[in-house]
Amino acid sequence: MNMEKILTAKELSQFLKLSESTIYKLASNGEIPGFKIGDSWRFDLEEIQKMIRESKKRRLRLRSPLEGREERAEKRFSD
Repeated sequence: MNMEKILTAKELSQFLKLSESTIYKLASNGEIPGFKIGDSWRFDLEEIQKMIRESKKRRLRLRSPLEGREERAEKRFSD
């Protein structure tokens, strides 16, 4: 059985190296997955890690291996 690891905002802020206020803001805006129990935010570590992996994949797909090289070459030859 796979046990979920549930984090508090403070624990998540330490894990992501962000301030607690940033965690609350991101959660309130729906930018990171989380849920409330009463007034307290909680975060599923697996969901956070999945979000990070997906974000990295999107960034890699959007970036070209030649990105920026054409601009540098044009600048070099135009001087």
